[in-house]
Amino acid sequence: MNKKAPAGNPSRPNPLPGCPMAAAFAAIGGKWKLTLLYWLAHGETHFAGLRRRGAPITPKVLAEQLRELEADGLVERVVTGPVPAPVIYRLTPYGASVLPVVEGVRVWGEAHLRRTEGETALDPALGCAGSIA
Repeated sequence: MNKKAPAGNPSRPNPLPGCPMAAAFAAIGGKWKLTLLYWLAHGETHFAGLRRRGAPITPKVLAEQLRELEADGLVERVVTGPVPAPVIYRLTPYGASVLPVVEGVRVWGEAHLRRTEGETALDPALGCAGSIA
């Protein structure tokens, strides 16, 4: 990310034009994006609500990831009033279209945790153990 870039982060360019896999990873790749989409699939929330989910994500990285998801049209940022009113984040209809991918990754990750770390590996405190309804 260019630190001199203006606020509002434009969508990241596809590093391999014409490649669907590269386009997908440009939009949803990143350490926290799939997790954020998963959390938002369970309902809209504000920035502090996302921070309290228990993940070790810094406010700076959380803001960057949310801006990128917003720039790609997957997440909507709704200002609820004058500053310092909380800002609500929610999935857009386009963002909801990626939920089958998010659920597929979650299911695979659950099986991978059980395979590599045993039955006790799932941590419900992180809010990632339940399926997307």
